[in-house]
Amino acid sequence: MEKGHERSLRMLSTALEMEMEGKVFYEKAVASCRNQLGREMFRILMKDELIHMDRILKIYESLRAGEAWSDEWKSTKPGRKEISVLFKEMAAAHGTKINATTGDLEALDAGIDLESRAVAFYQENLSKATDSVEQEFIERMIMEEKSHHAALSDMKLYLSDPAAWFVEQEHTVLDGA
Repeated sequence: MEKGHERSLRMLSTALEMEMEGKVFYEKAVASCRNQLGREMFRILMKDELIHMDRILKIYESLRAGEAWSDEWKSTKPGRKEISVLFKEMAAAHGTKINATTGDLEALDAGIDLESRAVAFYQENLSKATDSVEQEFIERMIMEEKSHHAALSDMKLYLSDPAAWFVEQEHTVLDGA
């Protein structure tokens, strides 16, 4: 097996471990979160981690069998709206009367950190990728992990200060401020 394949297999193996860590984390967050919106968001993120794991496993097994990078991974994608759109819709439905516990906010911080580490990992590996399909895969993973990070950051602001979140989302300009 050529050197590039070995590097890709190591990267995919690490990526799979990270995605499994994310899935376990979000599974626990669903069980421990005290508000419905948080549970819904963590459940969506948990499902995305499963999709990522499926994608990675398909590529890993293909490369391990000696095949070249293939764009078959593109068929494994979330069957839903963009996560940021979903969150905005869910937040609008919940309004400003929502309570978050310290534990909920700590889970969001941990999730934000998890997603930041995933983005950094994929960005580091993008610079090492030599195959165009591999580069496209990594770019997609970066985009999806950044989307998760943004959704968690939005949710943290929303749960910390729903009124401020609505002002930010509506781009309201405050006169005299």
